[in-house]
Amino acid sequence: MDFRKVDARLLPRLGASVAGAALAGACLLAGCGGGGGGGGGAVLPIGLLPVTTTPPASGGGGGDGGIVASATVAGLCAAPRAGVNPDTGAAYPDRAGSLDNEKSWVRGWIDETYLWYTEVPTTLRAADYTTPVAWFNVLKTPLTTASGRAKDRFHFTYDTEVYRQLSQGGVSAGYGMETAAIRSSPPRDIRIAFVEPNSPATNASLQRGAKILTIDGINVVSSTGTANVNAINAALSPKAVGESHTFTFEVNGVAQSPVQLTAAKVTSTPVQNVQVIDTGSGRVGYLLFNDHITTSEAQLIAAVNTFKQGAGIQDLVLDMRYNGGGQLLIASRLAYMISSPAVTAGKTFEQLTFNDKNPFHLTAAQTLTPFTGTSRSGQALPTLGLSRVTVLTGPDTCSASESVINSLRGVGVTVNLVGGTTCGKPYGFYPQDNCGTTYFAIQFKGVNQQGSGDYGDGFAPTAGCTVADDFTHQLGDQSEARLSAALTLRSTGACPAGSSKASASGLDKSQPAPDVEPPYMPGRSPLRENRLVDPAPDPA
Repeated sequence: MDFRKVDARLLPRLGASVAGAALAGACLLAGCGGGGGGGGGAVLPIGLLPVTTTPPASGGGGGDGGIVASATVAGLCAAPRAGVNPDTGAAYPDRAGSLDNEKSWVRGWIDETYLWYTEVPTTLRAADYTTPVAWFNVLKTPLTTASGRAKDRFHFTYDTEVYRQLSQGGVSAGYGMETAAIRSSPPRDIRIAFVEPNSPATNASLQRGAKILTIDGINVVSSTGTANVNAINAALSPKAVGESHTFTFEVNGVAQSPVQLTAAKVTSTPVQNVQVIDTGSGRVGYLLFNDHITTSEAQLIAAVNTFKQGAGIQDLVLDMRYNGGGQLLIASRLAYMISSPAVTAGKTFEQLTFNDKNPFHLTAAQTLTPFTGTSRSGQALPTLGLSRVTVLTGPDTCSASESVINSLRGVGVTVNLVGGTTCGKPYGFYPQDNCGTTYFAIQFKGVNQQGSGDYGDGFAPTAGCTVADDFTHQLGDQSEARLSAALTLRSTGACPAGSSKASASGLDKSQPAPDVEPPYMPGRSPLRENRLVDPAPDPA
């Protein structure tokens, strides 16, 4: 799947020459930064949310005339949208305005709702930034985590209509292949991580593990220079249906004939490879779960019913190595189905904590997401009644996926992790549209039943269970390194000897680690690493 519209600011390691090119496509050769995940119900708060407004303050306003309440300039647009919002059925609220109005809205929204609003530098001037998006990009905390990573690695924007389509149905223009950058600088090693069913990639018989050698005649492994890098990034993230590029892949060390891939509308299949594995100590369920999007709910319910009806599994291996998050209520329903009502009844899946302004006027009850026992349509959910689960993880396991881990641990379910350290995002936001751009600014932190939520540097694998992402086997193959280690952990209580020596970077075992800051999925939209929640309720 190829979600795009990733701004060049998410190219942290490639250098100014490439970042300055303002790539609209994927950050293939850089290792994109990301967002975080969760939400449920209608994911799109297209209307303006009620917030606590603050009186004008000096400095840093949209027009450098002071911070104004966002509500006073909301919908004042340099290019107002006409027509009807397809999500609400109502006309867009846009009115004629200016870029300064839009920048003033951005500054007010940050001051009112941003979790770390007191840490935003006060010396910044809106006049120094040509667009509202450029202004938004710098309005965040400059502080770092204990490990030295940026505290806020998750600040981003999206075209509102593109976001609507992606978040609701996972539909995008692309080839239907997700790629992983084992090494993003020469000699590069870019692999197919998985492919979507019924996509151009599957139609071309492409599979996990294939290495990209050339694109449109450009040597992906060794090419240098801004022009080549831009061309590779653009080809991997086509912007429109019908866009074609020629790829050469290497499979099992053998270069293949060139393949022309033409971008099509690709619909994500978030739940794949559902199977029951018979072991000497019982039956184990396995499923690959890639996205907490609306369509995943029915697929997760079907998977759980498969495990219950005649399968009688004793354990579950939940493969979320590439799951960056999404809707929090999907995560809550998944956690509920893994455990049992006796364990989760009356317990907190996640409690949201906001800045000291309580910007959305929420009561304590409104900030609590319980373990949700019914589907979106109100039907009772099936449960597996498991007291332990093994999750396959990596640097792209983020936010809502981490909420599943954290929440289950919060009610006493044993959660073993096999693979790599997760991305570290206990934060999330209410996405907010203004003038056709949806802004994602961190507005809350989530904690579990025990009040635990400080994992800004991620969840580490269970002791001895750091295992490389094995591109020599297909996902769900019992010989694939991470799944094999999980099955060994279940049967013996420990991962195979030597597992911890394998780098989580992939095939190249001579590399001590990936050469990019995780996540290492090129082309991954920041929307894929998010904890998204429904619009805040109106004030009481």
